[in-house]
Amino acid sequence: MTASPARSGDDRVLAYTRGLSLFIVPFLLVAWVILYVFPDHTAKLWAWPIPVTMTSMVLASAYLGGAYFFVRVAFFEKRWHGMATGFLAVTAFASLLGVATVVHWDKFFHDRLAFWLWAGLYFGAPFLVIGAWLANRRYAAPFSSADVLLRPLERGVIAVLGVLALAQGVLMFVAPSVVIPLWPWALTPLTCRVMGATYCLGAAGAGTLFDPRWSSVRLMLQVEAVMLVLMLVAAVRASDELMPDRALSWPLLVVVLLMLLGSAYLWVIHERRPRLTG
Repeated sequence: MTASPARSGDDRVLAYTRGLSLFIVPFLLVAWVILYVFPDHTAKLWAWPIPVTMTSMVLASAYLGGAYFFVRVAFFEKRWHGMATGFLAVTAFASLLGVATVVHWDKFFHDRLAFWLWAGLYFGAPFLVIGAWLANRRYAAPFSSADVLLRPLERGVIAVLGVLALAQGVLMFVAPSVVIPLWPWALTPLTCRVMGATYCLGAAGAGTLFDPRWSSVRLMLQVEAVMLVLMLVAAVRASDELMPDRALSWPLLVVVLLMLLGSAYLWVIHERRPRLTG
């Protein structure tokens, strides 16, 4: 039976979407503990050996950001449009890791439970997550004059950064040999592709091209802040692995700091606007 127009645009979050989110969280939390707390033990604890701890901790940062995102979806977020682009970004991330697993099949420990959990997650998650997006999108509510909207410049900057993050991620995935000599720490073709998949999470920002609401990026900025702060802490912990003479070392640091400052600015400005105008 077809949903009525009133129901189809009520911006609800479906029970399937919340249930899937709750199912994913424990996997992300366990992965974060292994890769961030014990980054030098991947040869024993992980599905494949990660030779550089900075890579382990960057991937772990994405996992904890993802856990925060899915906890918010499972328990706290009330409006679908505020999380929709996050589901698309996660689909891209999981799909690329699934492809990387096939491409680098010989690098994995096939006799470990950790590998089969990894393979099951990244071969299955893209379909489950995009399924949630497809099921829930029919209930998305269009924006109206009552919504707090991003200013044109803010919207444009966020969209450009999202597109650039996607482009960077795709480049790292399809041409790791181009990026590896420029990267601030040592990468292999597999870890370069994993970093590329992580960059593609930033493509969520491109959603402002289609939805200018502050509420459409609010959760994404929170996730970004979790990830970037953890990455900065990781850089301090793994400072001996960093190569400051590499071409991308200082530009990447500057971009991370500017993104954190910009996110803080947007939060202060737009979280206050409803109270100031209401």
